[in-house]
Amino acid sequence: MTTMMRNVMVIPQIPVGDFFEGIVDFLERYFGWLFEIINVIIESSVGALEWVLFLLPALVLIAIVTILAWVLGNKWLGVGALVGLMLIYSMDLWDSAVQTLSLVLVASLIALIIGIPIGILAAKKQRFGDNIVRPILDFMQTMPAFVYLIPAIILFSRGTVAGSIATIVFAMPPVVRLTNLGIRQVPSDVMEAARSLGSTGKQLLLKIQLPIALPTIFAGINQTVMLALSMVVIASMIGAGGLGSDVRSALSRVDIGPGFEAGLAVVILAMLIDRITQSLSETNGKGKKEESS
Repeated sequence: MTTMMRNVMVIPQIPVGDFFEGIVDFLERYFGWLFEIINVIIESSVGALEWVLFLLPALVLIAIVTILAWVLGNKWLGVGALVGLMLIYSMDLWDSAVQTLSLVLVASLIALIIGIPIGILAAKKQRFGDNIVRPILDFMQTMPAFVYLIPAIILFSRGTVAGSIATIVFAMPPVVRLTNLGIRQVPSDVMEAARSLGSTGKQLLLKIQLPIALPTIFAGINQTVMLALSMVVIASMIGAGGLGSDVRSALSRVDIGPGFEAGLAVVILAMLIDRITQSLSETNGKGKKEESS
């Protein structure tokens, strides 16, 4: 009886995996030339940034970042930057940290270049934002990060570019969401006043909506950069170098000391980037208040 019920209630398998595999094969076959261009752009960008950062002596770069943190934040942020970066240097992880920083900055910049316009468009076209962009972002944010590595390897092979692509996709949703949110939260009376004075759509966006929404957009930028940094260790599984590679190597050998040192270096970079981007947001907010007063 039970066997009969099982036979009757069998549900046909839906080939979801085969469908997505077909999409990746289609992209690889007909848009391989485009992926080659993307590969060259990202690889050259990361390589160029690494070259610039390695061109400066480590102590000089540490001094520059310390001064930047002091000016944008406060003296305690500057002191923290100095101590943290000197600790990374003393643990002989400076080269890996520079590689990680280069990958994170390039991936974050590309994510922002793509994500901010999408957020603006989603705010302008609410049906597009609610019915298309939001479900896609939900899908992107709930998908396990490891899954992004599979199509990245297929389309770009192992290495820095595949890790960068996975990082871009993983880190993009926050800036899209918060750009959309920031523009939608611009007060309607401000918009009506600007329209009554004859402002065009472009003027409304550039002179009213974006300046008012900038603190919220900066929060999205902060989250995007932090997610990009959190993806570094995972991206090392497909050949991305840097601190993630050190963590993975220590994990494979069950070597506690080097693994803890590499993880600590990631934490230091994360805290430093987080505080600097927050300081940029606060500086911008204070500037807007002074202009309005």
